[in-house]
Amino acid sequence: MNPFAENAKDITKTYKNWKSINVRPYDKETVDPYTRVRAILMNGTEFEAIWNTARYNRHCANNDVRRGMALIRRGEQQQQKRVACLKPRNESILEHTIGYEQLAVDLTAILARREPNEYVKKQMDFALLEDFDHLYRYADLLDFERGIHAEKLVGCYTEIMPGRPTVAAARHPADDVRFCINNYLNEPITRLNIAIITAAEQQTMNYYLNVANLHESELGRKLYSEIAMIEEQHVTGYGCLSDPTTDMFECMVMHEYTECYLYWSCYNDEKDKRIKDLWLMHFEEELSHLKFATQMLEKYSGKVWQQLFPEGGDFPELISFAPQKEYVRDILKSVRLTGNAESFEEVDNLPDRFRFFSYNRGVQGNVRGRASHVVIEKTIKKFGKDYRYEEKAHPVRALNDPKSVNADVARIKGA
Repeated sequence: MNPFAENAKDITKTYKNWKSINVRPYDKETVDPYTRVRAILMNGTEFEAIWNTARYNRHCANNDVRRGMALIRRGEQQQQKRVACLKPRNESILEHTIGYEQLAVDLTAILARREPNEYVKKQMDFALLEDFDHLYRYADLLDFERGIHAEKLVGCYTEIMPGRPTVAAARHPADDVRFCINNYLNEPITRLNIAIITAAEQQTMNYYLNVANLHESELGRKLYSEIAMIEEQHVTGYGCLSDPTTDMFECMVMHEYTECYLYWSCYNDEKDKRIKDLWLMHFEEELSHLKFATQMLEKYSGKVWQQLFPEGGDFPELISFAPQKEYVRDILKSVRLTGNAESFEEVDNLPDRFRFFSYNRGVQGNVRGRASHVVIEKTIKKFGKDYRYEEKAHPVRALNDPKSVNADVARIKGA
């Protein structure tokens, strides 16, 4: 599939009425977990596309350009509203959060497995272990407060057990900044992977920022706020990878190409016929956005899309959600890594006075009071052990005890 070769409607013919926007939600009791995951992914992708042109709108003096971006943005807004409406009212924020973290784990693993750039892959593998731990902490909160086992929500596709402990993920800001990747010196799939994962992590961060104060318990409010801080670190790391030399029109074309790719992937991967049709409709609308963006690229930047996609623009292998259990288990062996400027280092190998240790102590104080620690401690006290869904023993011996909070791994030397 090459979206540049497809026929596309005039962008002004793609807008729909409100009846089309207020779509019927999925049934939370029968929905396939990966349908929920796809809805979360595309909500984040639309948010990223909307705010990409909204930011440029504030730094552009040409109102013809602003009007062009507004045409695209209006369509993206309609699409985002449709996707957001798929979440049912009776699916709690916490239940929906399990979907967010399942997406973070399985999508990151899928992208990392196919990523040809070793540096980009390392960033994905590094953040993956923290998102994996977030899934575990939220799942324990769900079990402790509501008696709901998250394995039902993830469909047993994704294991639930400790990753890099959340208290070990609080790093000095200088150690979440990464090198940028030159678009023209790397394979196109790297550019696509960076765009996808940055949008997905940004959506997770924004979701937690907005719902932290809505959770009914003080423990839950604190847990959302704590994990939202780590998600901000992920967005910083992933965002640094993008090529900063691209102009606004190149970015617009890349955003629209990414959306076309993801909607086409969702359409081919979806099992629910009604939602499959929605993905197809959005794909066809995105073809119009892409065509319009390429016209703006040529008119205002003097470039053609072939300069951005010299290989021809064919989609790489589509994203198909499937369990990533063995890959995650393998990556868990690097759980003791932390950031060291633009690279990564085992905590045991860092100098005793390295900024990670002083920053981590300074912002957290006694980690026994942190929500990510407390939720596991309370679950163990209530049920005799933490909540996990694992098919065999944890691959890291220090994280294998379901009666231990395991707060020192990757934070204290020798732990």
